[in-house]
Amino acid sequence: MREEVRSVIVAPDVTVEEISRGAEVRKAVEEQPPDLVILDLQIGNMGGMAVCLDLRLEEGAGRLPHVPVLMLLDRRADVFLARRSDAEGWLVKPLDPIRLGKAFRALLAGGTYHDEAFKPQPV
Repeated sequence: MREEVRSVIVAPDVTVEEISRGAEVRKAVEEQPPDLVILDLQIGNMGGMAVCLDLRLEEGAGRLPHVPVLMLLDRRADVFLARRSDAEGWLVKPLDPIRLGKAFRALLAGGTYHDEAFKPQPV
């Protein structure tokens, strides 16, 4: 999955730092705040939702700047978790380059991205 994400977002003006443990994300954001954090819902011992909540709590306490978060979800039911964690965007797997690119650009531009392929249908 990392290679799939990297292949879409890598460009001459983009630097990617991969972190394999959720607990290390806050430290990386403290040291050098990124323009965007992309989280997989399942990251080792601290999942993407917990990482996003941790970033939001630290932001609320004034210890971290705001950093937009794009969450990569395993299934449609996980949208609830992305919303609860205040992620600006989410994509439901399997990923494809078009949706990933749209989400990446939208969040970097200060917007949001909610996976249109899985938008609730009106009744």
